[in-house]
This record gives sequence, structure tokens and C-alpha cells, in this order.
Amino acid sequence: MTIPQRLKRAPLRRAASMIAVACALLATPASAAEDESAAVLAANARFYAALNKLFTGDAAAIEAVWSHAGDVTYMGPGGGFERGWSAAFEVWKSQAALKLGGRVEPVDVHMAIGPEIAVVTNYEEGENTNANGKAERVKLRATNTYRKEGGEWKMIGHHTDPLPFLAK
Repeated sequence: MTIPQRLKRAPLRRAASMIAVACALLATPASAAEDESAAVLAANARFYAALNKLFTGDAAAIEAVWSHAGDVTYMGPGGGFERGWSAAFEVWKSQAALKLGGRVEPVDVHMAIGPEIAVVTNYEEGENTNANGKAERVKLRATNTYRKEGGEWKMIGHHTDPLPFLAK
């Protein structure tokens, strides 16, 4: 009894089809990956623009770039660990009231991007004013976490080194 040729090849065809489907599902077109990288970099730039606006006393821009979910976390330069948007925003508002002046920029930016979550690590370099009115150079390590919400990357976590003149 011989097995017809088409039946011998059927498992090979099925395997080849499964491999092709898997490759198609796993492959992300380069342009789509580049678009997501650009979108995350833009979200990070919006955060730093908002942070610099916060140094003038305006917390509204920070409110716009953050997710307002209960699972966000903020571990800022004052040394606290806030959980949830309400708690995080209270700290942001108190920092805005300090009117630290100056400016910081992200330097040496590195990203890891998934379909719904992105993590950006960088230094924050620049200058702020301490409680005595003296300009202080700033260089902090920072980790910024973003989640895609409604098609837009929103911050869900920010963690920096403490600043001695802000630490409680």
C-alpha cells in the first residue's frame, strides 16, 4: 500500500504555511516601528516641555501629558513615592509652587518600546534654583514609562534621582 504523494507533502505544506503566518504576525514593518519610536520620543519631548513649564509655576502642561489612571507612579527628586494620579498630581502642584526656574533637557535617551508600554531612560541635565535662590546644576538619572491610551502615549511613571535641595 503506497501513500499518495499529495498526502506525503501535506504536513510539509501545513508546516510551511504555519511558519509563513507566524513570520507575518511577528514581523513589524520598519516604518511602523519607526513611527512608534517617533511617537514615544514626541511624548518624552512633551513631558520635558511640560516639566520646564512647571518650573515657572504652571502645572497644567504636566496634567496634559500624564495618564490620570490609578496605577501611575511618581518617584521624583523630592524623594517620595506617589501612587495614583491624584497623589502624583498633588506633588507636581507643590513643585510648581516652588517656581524653581531654569530648564532641564533629556540627554542620552534610550528607549524600549512594546505595543502598549514604552520605557525611556535618560539623564535630565540643566539648572534649577534652590530654596536660597542660588542656581544649581542638575544632572539626574530618569526613567519615564508611557502607556498607549486612546492611541496616544501618556506618562504612567516617572522616577528620578533625588535632588538634595528638594529632598524632605
